[in-house]
Amino acid sequence: MSKKHKAMSVSLLDELHTSGAGYDVIRYIGLPELLGTESGTLLYFMGKNIARKLEIQSITDIIFAFDKLGWGKLELVKEKKKELIFHLMADSVVYRLNAPFETDFRLEAGFLAEAIQNIKQVPSECTEEIHKKIHQVEFSVVYTDF
Repeated sequence: MSKKHKAMSVSLLDELHTSGAGYDVIRYIGLPELLGTESGTLLYFMGKNIARKLEIQSITDIIFAFDKLGWGKLELVKEKKKELIFHLMADSVVYRLNAPFETDFRLEAGFLAEAIQNIKQVPSECTEEIHKKIHQVEFSVVYTDF
């Protein structure tokens, strides 16, 4: 983390009051065009970087951040020895999945991987699987060094 930016309390997200349409246009139309074929990878690492800048100390903080960032309602549905399974659902997820352009959840996956890594103190990576029929995204966070 750069010296100019100290970690911010996750509660500061309460002070953000914007609608998501402009954000979605930038994220799904502008950035992929700018970033090219590496867009997914770069968004994943951008998500990890965002998580590093917030003081996330619990899964409750992650759920709060997802809600405040407009990413949807995140729920921990299964905890295994080396893996956590989360589901993401909300009207915002439905709208994104039904959008007239390609959407992804790489930013959220990167954020989740880094946030869990910080909480559990074990290297973590995250993949996502989109279930369009039920308007749900499933994130699998795997501990890569156990």
